[in-house]
Amino acid sequence: MSLNKLNQLYRLVILDHATNSHHHYEISHPTNKKLLHNTSCGDTVKISFNVDSEGIITDIGFVGQGCTISQASASILTDTMQGKQKDEALELVKIFSDIAKGSERSPEDVAKLGDAQVLTNIMEFPARIKCATLAWWAFQEAFLPEENEVE
Repeated sequence: MSLNKLNQLYRLVILDHATNSHHHYEISHPTNKKLLHNTSCGDTVKISFNVDSEGIITDIGFVGQGCTISQASASILTDTMQGKQKDEALELVKIFSDIAKGSERSPEDVAKLGDAQVLTNIMEFPARIKCATLAWWAFQEAFLPEENEVE
C-alpha cells in the first residue's frame, strides 16, 4: 500500500473514532478516574474506569471535548485498554509516550499498540502531540494514588 493511501486510511480511522466514539460515557462509581485539560488548546478529557481485584480493567469510558485528534485518541485508548491487566496497560502508555517524545521503539513494541498505532503518525506534527497524548496521560495519572480523583 502506498504511503499516501496509508495516510488516508489513518485519517479515516481517526475521523471515525472522533465522530463515532467508542466508550463515550463516564463510569459510575469508578475505581480510577482523572480529568486533564490541555491549556494550550482547550481540549479536556476525563477518563474513568474500573479495575478488578486481579488488576484487570473491566470497564472504561471517557467524556470530554476538544479537537478531532484528542477525542479520537480517547476513543482508541478505551478500546486498547478494555480488558487489559494494569501492568500491560501501563506498558502500552509508556510505549505510546516514548513515541510521542520522539524515542525509538522496536517494531514489536509499536505492534503492541494495536489500532492505536494510527495515532503515531500524528507525532510528525509537534503542535498535535498534546492532543494525541492527553487521554493517555490522564489514564496513566489515574493510577497514581495522589492523582486519583476518586472520592
